[in-house]
Amino acid sequence: MKSKPDASDVLVALQTAVLVIDPDGRIAEVNAAGEAVLNISASHLVGQRLAAILNVPPGFDAAAIGPFAAYEVDLMTTRGTNFRADFVATPFADWPGWRLVSIHAAAAAYRMGNRLERAGGTRSAIGVAAMLAHEIKNPLSGIRGAAQLLESKASADDARMTRLIRTEVDRIAALLDQMEGFTDTRPRTPAPDNIHEIIDHVRQVAQSGFGSALRIVDSYDPSLPPVLVHRDSLVQILLNLLKNAAETASEGETRTVRIRTAYRQGVSLAGDAGKRRRSLPIELCVIDDGPGAPPELADDMFDPFVSTKKSGRGLGLAIADKLIRDMGGIIQYSREGFPEMTVFRLLLQRAESQKA
Repeated sequence: MKSKPDASDVLVALQTAVLVIDPDGRIAEVNAAGEAVLNISASHLVGQRLAAILNVPPGFDAAAIGPFAAYEVDLMTTRGTNFRADFVATPFADWPGWRLVSIHAAAAAYRMGNRLERAGGTRSAIGVAAMLAHEIKNPLSGIRGAAQLLESKASADDARMTRLIRTEVDRIAALLDQMEGFTDTRPRTPAPDNIHEIIDHVRQVAQSGFGSALRIVDSYDPSLPPVLVHRDSLVQILLNLLKNAAETASEGETRTVRIRTAYRQGVSLAGDAGKRRRSLPIELCVIDDGPGAPPELADDMFDPFVSTKKSGRGLGLAIADKLIRDMGGIIQYSREGFPEMTVFRLLLQRAESQKA
């Protein structure tokens, strides 16, 4: 018996459908999840052309060399099974023509689409939260002022209590300030910008503050075209991600963070009804060697008030998700690699796509 699982065991255990495609576009390997999603046994799948088994997304060429990704696409097998999924094809660097196709069927709607499909309900909740935040802050300022006035005439013991009142009022006010950031519905118009200049600015800000616990490593694609973003929003998102990484470091520990950019041809996201799909070819990843989120929270990372930190309020990633959706992009969380790393992947529009 083997002392530990190897790559073949990992492939079998994965709940994501994975297929290995040869240079002729034929299925060479498939895991159990792939059999389940396609509803066809491996013995019948191996040797078949992928296009003969599945209506592949528009733009996908099984014989092409580069990567391909399409999110929330409607797929159908030749046996009539319909489902909505993320379809991602990744080339093997050392095996020209070979590609790994992964089909994220069960989690696709939740991980991204569910957040987008709930936009109407979210807007209603945002309106209510904004009103509550405003109404609560008004009496809070009066409570704080009254406590400060009482403190000037109080005994030492009573002054301690009034200071406690002020401290708690300040804490609640800070939470409401964060809520107002989440409920801010003012339009933020994206504009063409240089993504690497934005990253360099964020790096300088981080290193002049909380960045002492970080070792930031750049891995840039210098050929990237201008990106379509709202600059201040992207700065806020990246600072939030770097700060989260820094806060996972123990005292005296240095957390390594890699900021990587790349161009991913073929990545797209379904648009609103009647609108064409949005192409999201600019990939920006913030990768750190921290512990990541507990598995039970991974699917809820971008929901408000979900936090892995004891003192966390659970609004940072919810705000990041809102800001990046306002720019027409998406943000994803995953644990990847060996050893596992925490990956936040931002997929953004290139500037020219605004004209489409």
